[in-house]
Amino acid sequence: MKLIKQGAEAKIYLAGFEELYFPFNGEKVIIKHRIPKRYRIKEIDEKLRKERTVREARILHRAKEFGVNVPYVYEVDLKDMKIVMEYIAGERLKEYLEAVPIEERLKLCREIGRQIGKLHEAGIVHGDLTTSNMILREGRIYFIDFGLAEFDSSLEAQGVDLHLLRRAMESTHYKWFERGFEEVLNGYEEIRGSEKRKEVEAKLDEIESRGRYRERGWITG
Repeated sequence: MKLIKQGAEAKIYLAGFEELYFPFNGEKVIIKHRIPKRYRIKEIDEKLRKERTVREARILHRAKEFGVNVPYVYEVDLKDMKIVMEYIAGERLKEYLEAVPIEERLKLCREIGRQIGKLHEAGIVHGDLTTSNMILREGRIYFIDFGLAEFDSSLEAQGVDLHLLRRAMESTHYKWFERGFEEVLNGYEEIRGSEKRKEVEAKLDEIESRGRYRERGWITG
């Protein structure tokens, strides 16, 4: 197995099915291992890691049911707190979007919006929506890294989800992010309808206004 990413909560490995004794020759998988935290009481640590592992697997399963392009979950190991899931081989959108004409960028942004709309229809928020966590494979956009995802259908949570994406796009794709994010909202509307778009967009504006007030010191505490 090859370690490809290490975060605060988990290590991500790339492996082949044959290494795990699965009967699928040569197919690559991702293994997400939630690592123990020595600073936590053992029983509490095991409980938290188990809950988060189960939640992430359930979120991926539900998202798939609602037509969101996410990795398949092959196995959940609650002894070692591991999820074995499909490896999505493709191009990361963060780089791909900067390498294609603006028309293609906007088309992809609209599809991002459709995928987010389906995710929110499923009552799920991703929690870390960035183009770094999106992979283009055979013309389809896949969302990955659901470690911060939650089952939450509230307008506030959905607004925060879109706010995080807007901030990420502003930082990474600053030259054209306004046009791109408008297409994200257009795609979102295709799935959820104009009324829901208006509601979420109003909440998004409110969230961003609160952030500006805090930055200027108008809100304390």
